Amino acid sequence: MALRHAAEGRLDARPVSAPAAVPYPPGVRTLELGPHAQAQLVVPEGPPRPRPLLVFFHGAGGTAAQGVALVGDPAAARDALVLAPSSIASTWDLVAGGLGRDVAVLDAALQQVFARQTVTGVAFGGFSDGASYALSLGLANGDLAGAVLAFSPGFAVPPRRVGRPRIWISHGTDDRVLPVARCGRRLARELGAGGYEVSYEEFDGGHVVRPGDVTAALTTWLG
Repeated sequence: MALRHAAEGRLDARPVSAPAAVPYPPGVRTLELGPHAQAQLVVPEGPPRPRPLLVFFHGAGGTAAQGVALVGDPAAARDALVLAPSSIASTWDLVAGGLGRDVAVLDAALQQVFARQTVTGVAFGGFSDGASYALSLGLANGDLAGAVLAFSPGFAVPPRRVGRPRIWISHGTDDRVLPVARCGRRLARELGAGGYEVSYEEFDGGHVVRPGDVTAALTTWLG
C-alpha cells in the first residue's frame, strides 16, 4: 500500500468473489505481517463458505489476543470471521501521533484474509482507543466498512469521509476514563446530525465491554 494512502487513513484491500488461495481452517491463527506487526484471525467451525468479517481494534495497552477474547466467540457463533490486529506502539497510530504504520499493517492483514476467505461484508469495531480508531478509519473507509461498532469511544477524527457506514455506539454512564457526556453521547449526537444512521446505547457501568453489548452490536450489524 502506498504510504500516502496509509497517512490518509485509506485502505486498498477489498474482498474478491473467488479467492485464489486455500481458505484458512477453523480456529485462531496469528498472521505474521513483518517485524513487530501481527494480527489474529478467528475462523468459525464448519466448511469454508462466504462469511462477514469483523475487524476489531483493542484498547490502549491491549493486544490482538484481548480483542479476540472480547468478541471472538460471540462473532464465531454468528458465523462471522474476526480479524484482530495489534497496534505497533502501545496504542493506535492515530492516537500516538498520526496515521501510517498501523493502517499499512491492517491493509496487509486484510489482503491476506481476502486472498483466502470469501467475505460478504466488513464491519470495524473496537473498545476505548480502539473504538475511536474504528470510528475514524470506518468513516474514512465507508466504501469497505458497512458498519462501525464502537464500545466506549473517545473521539472520531477521520482524515476524510467516504461512504455512509451504519454506526453503533455503547457507553457506560459511570465511565471515569472517557466520560459519557463528552465522548459517546456527543459522538452519537454529532454523527446523527451529520447524516449517519446511528444506534446509541448507554448502560449503568464504567469503562468496560459487557457480553450483552457485544451481542447487541453483532445483532445491529448482522440482523
